[in-house]
Amino acid sequence: MLTRRSLLAAGAAVSLSACLPATSRHQSASAAPPSPPIPPLPAFYGALPDEPYPVPAVPEGVVPQRLWRQRVDNPFPDLAPGTIVVDPDAGLLHLVESPASAMRYGAGTGAQAFSWSGDARLQFTRKWPRWKVPDAMIARRPELAPWSVANGGMDPGPGNPLGARALYLFQNGEDTLYRIHGACEPEHLGKAVSSGCIRLLDHDIIDLHDRVRHGATVRVLPSLKPPGLAALY
Repeated sequence: MLTRRSLLAAGAAVSLSACLPATSRHQSASAAPPSPPIPPLPAFYGALPDEPYPVPAVPEGVVPQRLWRQRVDNPFPDLAPGTIVVDPDAGLLHLVESPASAMRYGAGTGAQAFSWSGDARLQFTRKWPRWKVPDAMIARRPELAPWSVANGGMDPGPGNPLGARALYLFQNGEDTLYRIHGACEPEHLGKAVSSGCIRLLDHDIIDLHDRVRHGATVRVLPSLKPPGLAALY
């Protein structure tokens, strides 16, 4: 488990670059045979017209069924209700409801070179949050300066990397700079394509936001995959 010092050091190093998606990687045409067709999505992945900004329907045939939001048998029965558990290798996030059940969501997680694990506290949440780029990130990517903390950040809405909701993770009263948030592209769900933040479909982060408890424990399991997948941000 990460100490406070090591987690904050990692946060300061990668900052909210964790919330930027990586670009798609080319795959070999001969890598694997075609997958079987994906069943039609549940209706709750349709367009959400009641949000202040557009949330379009999730496209059909992109998100594998195992990554759909669903209630499942609780794989973590010893954890307190309200605990959030992220398994980066499986690309899944569980919200413990009771010893018997949990809500499960597909999640895009951090690339191996920048991922983190350990326990944090859900300090607060935001609907349609502003994205405020820290100075450490701007030093590496000057083009993001218009959205710095000093400049007030990026307005919410389409194009904001945090999406429809954000859950802010703290340790010992200090901001880890990691978030659970929306704006995950459907094709990246379940994959390690960011630098550390935990990204859900906007539909799913809205649902999770409405279920979570302030002060809940967020546990990110350590990745057991070998290193080698590097983030681009």
